[in-house]
Amino acid sequence: MAVGALTDSMSYVPSKRNVSLARRRVARLLADWGSPELAGDAALLAGELAANALLHGGVPDRLFRVELRLEDKTLRIAVTDPRGELLPRQREAGDEEQHGRGLAIVAALATRWGVDPLVVGKTVWAELELC
Repeated sequence: MAVGALTDSMSYVPSKRNVSLARRRVARLLADWGSPELAGDAALLAGELAANALLHGGVPDRLFRVELRLEDKTLRIAVTDPRGELLPRQREAGDEEQHGRGLAIVAALATRWGVDPLVVGKTVWAELELC
């Protein structure tokens, strides 16, 4: 991998369609950046974080942003949304619940994840350590 970081940022209108577009963009970028082995997990992480931004952080007519940063040994996926008062927390979903497993998936795949509160909104991020 080249020295220095590869970065990308894209803002999206809050819609289900754009969660899918963000997921596909992440997978394509990682393949383009020469790390196709990361594409599947990274796309899943981006999709879960973007879906949470849509469901729990979305405000009509306010965008959410997906950022990627690939450095020597770390891939960071960060999703920023406009609702900082609703911080994510991992929970255990019941068998009949349709939602509530996203952060469990993030925690299982990511090396680490967290939340950065902002003046307006928040950024939820996940990192993958590269071998």
